[in-house]
Amino acid sequence: MRTCLLSENVFDLIRQPKFIIVYMTIMIILSLLIIVVAMYNEKRLASLNDKIQAAADKTSNDGAHTSRFETLKALDAKKEDAAKKRFVDDVSLQRFCEQFRNFCANKLELYYDIRTIREFVSGLAVSHFIILQGMSGTGKTSLAFAFGEFLDNPSLIIPVQPMWKERGDLIGYYNEFTKRFNETPLLQKMYEANYSKDMFITILDELNIARVEYYFAEFLSIMEIPDPELRYIEIVSDKWDNDPEDLENGRIKLPDNMWFLGTANNDDSTFAISDKVYDRTMIIDLNHKAEAFTAPKTDGVPITAEKFNELAKQAIKGRSVSGQLTDKLKELDAYLDKVFHISFGNRILKQIKTYLPVYVSCGGTETEALDDILSKKVLRKLEMQNIAYRKEEAEDLCRFIDSVFGEGKMERCVKYVRSLTK
Repeated sequence: MRTCLLSENVFDLIRQPKFIIVYMTIMIILSLLIIVVAMYNEKRLASLNDKIQAAADKTSNDGAHTSRFETLKALDAKKEDAAKKRFVDDVSLQRFCEQFRNFCANKLELYYDIRTIREFVSGLAVSHFIILQGMSGTGKTSLAFAFGEFLDNPSLIIPVQPMWKERGDLIGYYNEFTKRFNETPLLQKMYEANYSKDMFITILDELNIARVEYYFAEFLSIMEIPDPELRYIEIVSDKWDNDPEDLENGRIKLPDNMWFLGTANNDDSTFAISDKVYDRTMIIDLNHKAEAFTAPKTDGVPITAEKFNELAKQAIKGRSVSGQLTDKLKELDAYLDKVFHISFGNRILKQIKTYLPVYVSCGGTETEALDDILSKKVLRKLEMQNIAYRKEEAEDLCRFIDSVFGEGKMERCVKYVRSLTK
């Protein structure tokens, strides 16, 4: 009964004109508050967007703001310092190799056979891309790192990532939102190398954890251009007035004084390196650790890239490959073509004619050099053959190699061919 009376009283109260006026007034005030808050938030959001846009436009091409290549622009101020660096000029390739080996042992406690050092230095004279392959723990990355220390120009180590697929993963990309370029360490080193006389070493650590043919494809193609002055990579598609001094219409030159050293492991976590890549590189096999030895105190030997190239040219000029050896190489090429349908072509022949005289100038013998490069660059192509057919023809090939180059002369070649039958 009381509940019914209370409900009737409330209903009577609501029907009164004063209550309706108060209710409507409250609703209007609440509506106005909502509108005011919404307008305030909209204004704040607009202000925030203006600030974001202002930050994004900070690097716009109006000549009054920071460059989109902030780090590269900062490097422009360091050119004078690079010009002051002093280099060693009185050095031979043989002494260069010996001092490098002693430097590794004395300063870094890294030990390498002198033959490995000769192969490494000779490989630098042949190609700007070298692959260091072999078992883990044999000093692949350490060798490349030590060479930068020896030159007094620290190597750049780039850990390759499994998801890499294009050149932007190496040199960066332009961010349309921030109006800045994401400048990677490699891009910075390339820019620095273009105004420096140093030899620059870039290490692609575990390079085959992603497909080399994808992320390094443009570099491989550009390296094939005979004239180093024409080797350019496009960074951006346009030019701004406040871009760094040494960018040419948004392009950067691939420095002729930069070498790429890739370390490779062959296991289930990596990709096979294609024949296209192997043909364009020099290969250093590191499958065992060298014995420790006591080396004399040895300082580094900073030389210019120009001096190194000059030493290589002198070696080639002074010890050109004989016509007799060229004929033997043609015999081997004809045999491989006939029996295995493989050929090593003009590119590898040119590499052989560079590698042999440089290796001899490094203190080795022509036979050692020939045995090394044939096993790595020519006979490696046998891996693409049918296993059963390889086994069937292996001993005949070994006998042919002995007959052409001398019995027991090509130890690595024979050993490698026989290893393919296991």
